[in-house]
Amino acid sequence: MDKGEWQQKGAGHRGRLRDRYLSRGLDGFTDTEILELLLSFGTPRKDCKESARELLARFGTLAKVLEAPAIQLQEVPGVGPKNSFAISFIQAVASRYLQQRIEGKRYLHSSAEVRQYLEHSMRGLKREILSVIYLDSSHAILSSEVVAEGTINVNTVYPRELVQGALTRHAAAIIIAHNHPSGALRPSPQDISLTKNLYLICSYLQIQLLDHFIVGDGVYSFADNGMIDTISRECLKLRETLSRR
Repeated sequence: MDKGEWQQKGAGHRGRLRDRYLSRGLDGFTDTEILELLLSFGTPRKDCKESARELLARFGTLAKVLEAPAIQLQEVPGVGPKNSFAISFIQAVASRYLQQRIEGKRYLHSSAEVRQYLEHSMRGLKREILSVIYLDSSHAILSSEVVAEGTINVNTVYPRELVQGALTRHAAAIIIAHNHPSGALRPSPQDISLTKNLYLICSYLQIQLLDHFIVGDGVYSFADNGMIDTISRECLKLRETLSRR
């Protein structure tokens, strides 16, 4: 088969993949086929099947391919700057979509979507970040933002900045979330101390801390594991003790 015939065969295969997507969406697509179609946008005249297979073999899952740094993606034969840009861009667009999808919704009715957004935006990051989700008095989600980067603990997170963000937005409640690049899910003593400090400060300002999520190999919820209730009781006792002095 000469080069022209090979390119024509590859174009026909890509065309069939696109037709399948247009008729049925991603139903029935394998992760390899998804990556193959995505890579074809950066290399429209080249067979991308082997590059797609190599990406999955190297990184393990479609999610990990999308989260991989561009320099690591380009180590795979056939994946150049255009391909790595496309993959990175798709990941960023998905995060923006999930973020905007939760805004305006009531948290109690859309907690699964909040978890999905946090997991997508934080999982796989090589550095720690702390995000805050702001809610109104009916627990409708107002907005979210990253308020700290680096080592996240009681000494590096400044409650004043976090509280200022809540006051600026007239938020009545907040949810905080941070990631563990190691993948560990259990909260560290520093995570617990940070949560207690923030809960106590927020309580004085009549701002409710609803939950603290840790994103690693999954998502850990302080509220679902009873820790927010425990912290609430401890902070109430501390406030009562301080008020008697």
